[in-house]
Amino acid sequence: MRIALSFTTLAVVALAGSLAIAQDGPTPEQQAVNARQSHMQLYAFNLGALGGMAQGAIPYDAEIATSAAQNLVNLAGINQNRYWPEGTSSEDMEESHALPALWENMADYEAKHDALDQAAAALLQAAGTDQATLAAAMGAVGQSCGACHESYREPQG
Repeated sequence: MRIALSFTTLAVVALAGSLAIAQDGPTPEQQAVNARQSHMQLYAFNLGALGGMAQGAIPYDAEIATSAAQNLVNLAGINQNRYWPEGTSSEDMEESHALPALWENMADYEAKHDALDQAAAALLQAAGTDQATLAAAMGAVGQSCGACHESYREPQG
């Protein structure tokens, strides 16, 4: 009986502690900003390897290029609807870099994201061939990323 009471007491304490932590944790809006910024860091990580190869700054490696391009396709395919709740623009939150115009033009944002999907798929096809083909396919990815950032991301200083 004493052991059962100890487990019950421990469970109650653990539940109370988790509730206290949850209340002190990030808001849903902050979680969304964190998620989208982490997503962008994953894009940048993979684009860094691809861009380095495309520019000849690092040796071309078909396996790494294909893996990084596949990661971009996977990242572009993730449903990002929960990343963009109202109240998470750069005017609403200091840590956000998303301009309020994004929420006013969500259909345009989605079209730009569709362009990224297509460019990433084409890059995947090119990635395992050679450095020149990879470099040519990188242009469309860069243009699709840049189009969205120019329209919907505050300038970075």
